Amino acid sequence: MFTHLFRPAFLKSLDGYNRATFQADLSAGITVGIVALPLAMAFAIASGVTPQAGIFTAIIAGFLISMFGGSRVQIGGPTGAYIVIVYGIISEYGLANLLLCTMAAGALLFFMGVMRLGGLIRFIPVCIVIGFTNGIAVLIMLSQIKDFLGLSVTLPDEFFTKLRIIAQNLDQTNWQAIVLSTVCVLVIWFWPKRILTSGDALKAQESKQPGEKLDSLDMFKITRSVFDKTMTHTTRGWRFLMRIPAPIGVLVLASLIVAWLTPHGLSVETIGSRFSGGIPQGFPEFQWPEISLETLRKLAAPTVTIALLGAIESLLSARVADAQIDDRHDPNQELMGQGIANMVVPFFGGIPATGAIARTATNIRAGGKTPIAGMIHALTLLVIVLVAAPLASHIPLPALCAILIVVALNMGDWHAFREMRRFSLQDRVILLTTFFVTVVFDLTLAIEIGLTLSVIFYIFRVSNLTRIERQPLDNAPPNVSAYKLRGSLFFGAVGKIEPLMDPRTNTATFIVLDIQKILDIDATGMDSLLSLNKMLKKRGGCLVLCAPEEAVLNDMERTGFTEELGRENLVPDLEAALKRISEQA
Repeated sequence: MFTHLFRPAFLKSLDGYNRATFQADLSAGITVGIVALPLAMAFAIASGVTPQAGIFTAIIAGFLISMFGGSRVQIGGPTGAYIVIVYGIISEYGLANLLLCTMAAGALLFFMGVMRLGGLIRFIPVCIVIGFTNGIAVLIMLSQIKDFLGLSVTLPDEFFTKLRIIAQNLDQTNWQAIVLSTVCVLVIWFWPKRILTSGDALKAQESKQPGEKLDSLDMFKITRSVFDKTMTHTTRGWRFLMRIPAPIGVLVLASLIVAWLTPHGLSVETIGSRFSGGIPQGFPEFQWPEISLETLRKLAAPTVTIALLGAIESLLSARVADAQIDDRHDPNQELMGQGIANMVVPFFGGIPATGAIARTATNIRAGGKTPIAGMIHALTLLVIVLVAAPLASHIPLPALCAILIVVALNMGDWHAFREMRRFSLQDRVILLTTFFVTVVFDLTLAIEIGLTLSVIFYIFRVSNLTRIERQPLDNAPPNVSAYKLRGSLFFGAVGKIEPLMDPRTNTATFIVLDIQKILDIDATGMDSLLSLNKMLKKRGGCLVLCAPEEAVLNDMERTGFTEELGRENLVPDLEAALKRISEQA
């Protein structure tokens, strides 16, 4: 049974694997590995750990996710979504307990995959996903204010306290760090890339609603694409820059500028100055985390948070990838692969890992065909660490800060706020509440509140679909009433039955309910019908149900409802119901 469940996409991809596919995977893997290097360091530093923790996570988890995951092109590693969570866990519980949380979350992810729970992630409403994704993006940008301003203070995890401390220390701002960070953000943003083709301006206009014009952001992107395309056709140097990932280009340029200007008075923090010795050159050391059941009980909440966010992030990334490669991933196998990676990586000092949307998209654009591209991406990072790790000590932190700011800007679905008028009132409440709670309080609490609101609003909508209509009866006694029920008779809609029990509004002794249009009935709905029947029996009458659907009738048989009501009171149509009432009367 278990071996039948465990079907990594890597094994499937070996069938028919050839030299041309390997060359495509090799090129894509090296490209993604180069792109992943600055991101891994930036995510780690922002999370409160050393840069090598992020790199080793990208190497080990990236390799294992590609080997055991359920997607052909998924790239795994540390992501921006984890920054706030990891930083908060380290602040409250310490680094050792973060490693323990990561292992436990990995086990939980693996268990979710084995139990085939991968498909359940799709039931999370898109408003919740947009809300907490935008909230995380805001928190990432907020976490980078310290390095952007060049402050040397320690910021707490609490939102308002963090803002207050930043405001109190604005007089310690390092203007050199601000200038360098701003320049790096602009360079990354304007780095030559092919954003739109010559016909994309028309396509962008066609994608709008009737009468809606292109906004300033659309025009900005079109202008930049025209500029890039013009330069592409006029200069070889510009075409060469387009081949270099923007984060790598910025790190190299910023490091050269800092090395050149530091003797002349430039003072900004670097990886070498914050982390003495920089990044060690060599393989990660194996370490055994101290495991305690008592500690695990205390870490239940952050463990669930890591697992839940990892599941959502990885499966969303895999779904985006499916749309680009016309494929279908195995969500349960993907969760098992994520689980294995997160169970292993803490033994080497790593942090939580999940599928990375940006790196996965880079892999697809670079021509990656199979999970081997993801493995090559991990090996590329390992080679870089073994060969060029000492050079990382010269990287300025404002440059890494700029990379994270751009990542956060690209991560958020900001158009959702602008197009809020298109959402229903209930969806607006869910989205804005999830966003607010994510930014101000906690991601786990935000998801819990968002899901609770979604369930409440869904119950309200479904209950409104349940209707009860009085049916006219010809030549029937005055003590007989007939009604037709439509929709779903569940705990949220039983209030529709209550007026029939009110002696002030309903004096009938016999009531006929046509439930042919009832699609579903739960235990509460059945109990309400039995209560109505008991009340009618006290008046000397009874309740008669007409034409139940087969599925509804099966539920009634299974729960014993038909025995309590009386099988003779379940009839095929209204004529049979009136005959049954005349017999009893």
